[in-house]
Amino acid sequence: MKHTYQIQGMTCNGCRNHVEQTLSKVEGVINVSVNLETAEASMEMESHVPIETFQKALKEDGDSYSIHKPGEHHYKDNSTSAKKQKPKGKGTGTFYCPMHCEGDKTYGKPGDCPACGMDLVEEQNLSATTSEQWTCPMHPEIVKDEPGACPICGMDLVPMEPDLSAEEKTYKNLLKKFRIAVAFTLPIFLIAMSEMIPNNPLYDVMEQKWWNWIQFGLSIPVVFYATWMFFERAYRSIKTWNLNMFTLIGIGAGVAWLFSVFGMLFPDFFPEQFKTESGAVHVYFEAATVILTLVLMGQVLEARAHSKTNSAVKELLKLAPNKAIKVIDGNEEEVSIDQIEKGDILRVKPGDKIPVDGKIAEGETTVDESMISGEPIPVNKSVDDNVSSGTINGNQSFLMEAEKVGSDTLLSQIIHMVNDASRSRAPIQKLADTVSGYFVPVVVIIAVITFIVWAIWGPEPAYVFALVNAIAVLIIACPCALGLATPMSVMVGVGKGAQNGVLIKNAEALEKMDKVDTLIVDKTGTITEGKPTVEKIGSFDESLFRESEILHLITSLNSSSEHPLAEATVKYGKEQKTEISKTENFSAVTGKGVEGTVDGKKLDLGNAKMMEYANATLSPEMETEAQSFQKQGKTVSYLSIDGEVSGYVVIGDKIKETSAKAIKELQDKGIKVIMLTGDNHDTAQAVASELNLADFKAGMLPENKLDEVKKLQEQGHVVAMAGDGINDAPALAKSDVGIAMGTGTDVAIESAMITLVKGDLHGIVKARNLSHKVMRNIKQNLFFALIYNTLGVPIAAGVLFPFFGILLSPMIAALAMSFSSVSVIANALRLRTKSIN
Repeated sequence: MKHTYQIQGMTCNGCRNHVEQTLSKVEGVINVSVNLETAEASMEMESHVPIETFQKALKEDGDSYSIHKPGEHHYKDNSTSAKKQKPKGKGTGTFYCPMHCEGDKTYGKPGDCPACGMDLVEEQNLSATTSEQWTCPMHPEIVKDEPGACPICGMDLVPMEPDLSAEEKTYKNLLKKFRIAVAFTLPIFLIAMSEMIPNNPLYDVMEQKWWNWIQFGLSIPVVFYATWMFFERAYRSIKTWNLNMFTLIGIGAGVAWLFSVFGMLFPDFFPEQFKTESGAVHVYFEAATVILTLVLMGQVLEARAHSKTNSAVKELLKLAPNKAIKVIDGNEEEVSIDQIEKGDILRVKPGDKIPVDGKIAEGETTVDESMISGEPIPVNKSVDDNVSSGTINGNQSFLMEAEKVGSDTLLSQIIHMVNDASRSRAPIQKLADTVSGYFVPVVVIIAVITFIVWAIWGPEPAYVFALVNAIAVLIIACPCALGLATPMSVMVGVGKGAQNGVLIKNAEALEKMDKVDTLIVDKTGTITEGKPTVEKIGSFDESLFRESEILHLITSLNSSSEHPLAEATVKYGKEQKTEISKTENFSAVTGKGVEGTVDGKKLDLGNAKMMEYANATLSPEMETEAQSFQKQGKTVSYLSIDGEVSGYVVIGDKIKETSAKAIKELQDKGIKVIMLTGDNHDTAQAVASELNLADFKAGMLPENKLDEVKKLQEQGHVVAMAGDGINDAPALAKSDVGIAMGTGTDVAIESAMITLVKGDLHGIVKARNLSHKVMRNIKQNLFFALIYNTLGVPIAAGVLFPFFGILLSPMIAALAMSFSSVSVIANALRLRTKSIN
């Protein structure tokens, strides 16, 4: 009997092998084959084995993977239970591994990563920061979401002090253990180092063997309390064969400590070269405890540094207001942000943060949007203009209508995107993953070879040299720096981008953007402002249809369309007090125009291709009249009435002030910029001339844009596509890097890998600069991590001893190893100070 099931939670070949082995052990299973790419397990069994049996086997193995029937999507996300009960404090109850060993997998409680053993980091988002809880000072078990009276004693409830975030708790817990470790390790170190003093005065107090017992006693709190987690992680890594830094630390420090205990209990077991002049075996309690304490110090420094890597998200979280002023029947009432619903009217006072996304219903103001767009100049806002949550109102009060609340607001979506992107894996990380996969077993083998070589050919006491150098190899060869090299830079870089209005969907986008050599840009809404205005309504025959009639028909037909050009005509029609009639049988013809029936007349409105589609003939005179506008960069849409071309509308769309400068900067960086537009050749030519663009193509339908992207990719180019409309979505999805204007449609943004909040081409310059700086930072980190291990392991093994008499103490190795990880994080943090403008 054969069955195929879906597996979730796998991210590498190690995961695949582990799942395969676990499922193979289930009774009745003959053969298991797991495919990592399709995330499927094909199983052959003697007779049917219920899927619950496999689920139980994976759960008992560590609950890192899940199995289910094809078509069912039971996403393995241990954070689900935490999301049901929103925690107090600054965090969310969602945790992830800073090294992203299992991709974007999250966990529902703090602890260690099951793959690498690193402390899990808590994700930050709005769900816990914007809500405020209240409690009774006399009865702390009473917790409510709004103020009021205690149901037990009647006292007024007071705002709750937020708990420490899990991140802060982890740091404080590690710091406490570090202090204890230092307190007990320092006397051990002093006792051990006293052996270097001639006529050691300590031996006047008691014999060396008794001092060894004191060192043993002092080491117990260090090993079994302060740093016991390292041994637990090492055991788990060997059990699951997810070998990591803690494997090496556990083996190295464990061997030193166990050797010392065994040497105290059974001194006669060892040859003379292991013994001191007093006959006691030389112990290494100081090496074991100092190594463990220094590694713990590295963990403390990393925990503190981690809080800085996601500081961008924390800064965004600070933008989220807790309260808003809701207008109900003319009365103003302060409410919690959670109580705002779509359609509510809110009052925003001068200097207040805008509570949710919406549009201005009454009044005008200036809004500081720098925190989400990166642009410092306040933006003028008036009725019907959009405003975003977290931005700051200027010096005038206004009323707004709530349109997007909670997780739908732009601020919330930015934070969500930053979190997701920070956990994604860049392709360059495959190098680190490949190296790390072989690294630990190779280091253990090198340590064994080091011991053998020193034991056979080393100077006396050969076995002592062999043991110390083998331990030094294990300790210094920590792959932690290698694992942190990419994710730390990605996390800081993604946050830096968010603060400057450049939203990165995943780490792959950052890496690819640095390689882009060709940029395709749309015209309307990308190069131009995307706020078209009607400049002229014309009739080709005034005796048949007057301009006012043409305007009436165009406005009525376009009232059913959401296209920016249609919105411009409807707005113009309303300003001219034009009556709007009902449109029947309306439909949009992608890339061409719209059609429908108004007042019994069959209407077709759009470009020349739309007229062909409607079998309406354009005369040379009509084309000549239209071209006079098109050569000025205007867009002309023709209107056919019952199959006859009768009128036209001229629409202008101003080129953004930043477009010309941004295109020149991109060209200076060696990027070829091509404009593709659905507009006619003359309009495209006028815009291209103004921007000094040599490459452009006009009359492009969505499929034409898609074909152009494919053609460039086949020629070996790395293509980025920037657009803002539904018609750009196919090309955005196909391009190597899709860039959506944040002012565009949700479909375009969903299809893109990078979104520019402000929606202008200067954002592409920022994205390019950001990707270049992040990739350079990653390469620096990988170089330092690889060169560190490449040089460190041979030195620890003793290759310099025959030439210079230099050996590396295991304690120095531990210090260097700890600081290697911290140095990688520190290098990544430098990105925060870099300018990407």
